[in-house]
Amino acid sequence: MTDELRKLIAAPHPEHAPLPPAAERAGGIRVLRGVPYGTVEGGRPLELDLWLPASAARPAPVVLFAHGGGWRRGRRDDMGVHTRRWTPTPFERIAAAGFAVAAADYRLSGEAAFPAQLDDLRTALHWLGVRAAQLGIAAERTLAWGESAGGHLAALLALTHRDPPLAGAVVWYAPADLTTARPPFDPAEPATPEGLLLSAAPATSPARARAASPLHQVHADAPPFLLVHGEQDRLVSVSHSRDLAAALRKAGAPAELRTVPGADHGWHGLGDAGVAEIFAASLEFAATTLRI
Repeated sequence: MTDELRKLIAAPHPEHAPLPPAAERAGGIRVLRGVPYGTVEGGRPLELDLWLPASAARPAPVVLFAHGGGWRRGRRDDMGVHTRRWTPTPFERIAAAGFAVAAADYRLSGEAAFPAQLDDLRTALHWLGVRAAQLGIAAERTLAWGESAGGHLAALLALTHRDPPLAGAVVWYAPADLTTARPPFDPAEPATPEGLLLSAAPATSPARARAASPLHQVHADAPPFLLVHGEQDRLVSVSHSRDLAAALRKAGAPAELRTVPGADHGWHGLGDAGVAEIFAASLEFAATTLRI
């Protein structure tokens, strides 16, 4: 009887739970906040925010966004400090271009070690596929977009998810290699963001560090990548993006690399116009890749 009561009072599974009401935005964009997409035993529900474009003749392709914060902090609806004041928001701008946008939570390193974060984004992809007809989206046409730690996860997702494969990836100033010292990153240190992600110094857990490194997951069938990185990045060396782009091209996969002079991590040191240009180029890459 106790087990039956627990089942009776449990919240409905995210795959068939009612969707929250949508808020209307300019241009017919609809926003759904705090939509549960997954459950974790003993943990908080996993949620995402959705921006849906105005009704169209065919289902909308999807941008799955992963936030930054060193895998330790961050908010699902934050694309970085420079975009926080934008009106319309960056996600509304992506939706206005004809995409659906899903900005997803993932477990932080204080909650679970890698690969939990990647598993959560896979769950988000599965949920989008299950609810695709209801939402009017084409989940099989999904591009991953992330910044910093979220860019690392977007790259891994694009390189390792095969059913269905992703259509592309936009990666801003993200770590690509957790196996090799690249100042300021030291794989022998357990208290770095990378060490906390793995729950061990990467040098003491080489197999997991390699599995968590997009650079070591490259293959010829990888989807198109756009890698954008500040040349003066003091937190994540620009060599990460340079080496990932080179590895993709060597494997025969399409990769575009843009390094930004004068830009530090998070586009610090770059003016608003420069950040807006990077965003516009990233959106154009997404539109071209998904043939909008």
